[in-house]
Amino acid sequence: MEIAGYIAAVFIGIVLGMMGGGGSILTVPVLVYLFGLDAITATTYSLFIVGVTSLAGGTRAYIKKLVDFKAVSEFGIPSIFSIFITRHFMLPAIPEKIFSINDFDFTRDTMLMIIFAFLMLTAAAFMIFNGDDESRERFASQERNSKILPLALWGLAIGLITGLLGAGGGFLIIPALVLFVKLPMKTAIGTSLVIIAINSIFGFLFSLKQTPLDWRILLLFTGLAIIGIYAGSLLAEKIPGKILKKLFGWFVLLMAIYIIVKELFLNS
Repeated sequence: MEIAGYIAAVFIGIVLGMMGGGGSILTVPVLVYLFGLDAITATTYSLFIVGVTSLAGGTRAYIKKLVDFKAVSEFGIPSIFSIFITRHFMLPAIPEKIFSINDFDFTRDTMLMIIFAFLMLTAAAFMIFNGDDESRERFASQERNSKILPLALWGLAIGLITGLLGAGGGFLIIPALVLFVKLPMKTAIGTSLVIIAINSIFGFLFSLKQTPLDWRILLLFTGLAIIGIYAGSLLAEKIPGKILKKLFGWFVLLMAIYIIVKELFLNS
């Protein structure tokens, strides 16, 4: 199972490199189902893996001048505040057993995985049904009209998702950068990777005292994901991303359905 998990790490990196988001949505399910971690520990591991991997991709985007640091600050500062509140106050306040029905216990881990599944359904719908890349490029090339308040509110929401679930939220960050900031898609992808890196690394630091770490798994998984993100970045320059995006969307959809069925029916 661990071998399958490490193969998945490369795949996660490839998707992050090609699309600036989406790959991290699989990190927690992989850690829970293939490495046997509980959901809380998996979210902490995910924050480190996603943070360091995205930092590698963001560094490459910065070298290519595809990062908008004004958008990073407008988006990132509210996100960091939201992550701190979520990891220090909201997550510890959730009871381990929320309720029981007959022999079925609805636990904190179950709740987090179900929320994760519905987040994955949202990601899958975005990847499968959104418009083609060319139309978004034309839309994004319009005159930039930065709207700080909507972007800050979006940042708070992404911080909540990152803090609670350990997901980078790139599939939500990129539309916000295109719609509110009018960034071209390639710049939105690079900027998204930097925002994800900052959010995830801060989230991990906020969680260090709460979770024991197996650095062997953590560093090997992260190293393989970094290899994947560089491969994905190279592929993004040569292969249209929309085909991979739709295939990945269907895969995420099936994974979300599996999580819902497993958590609600197979664990009872």
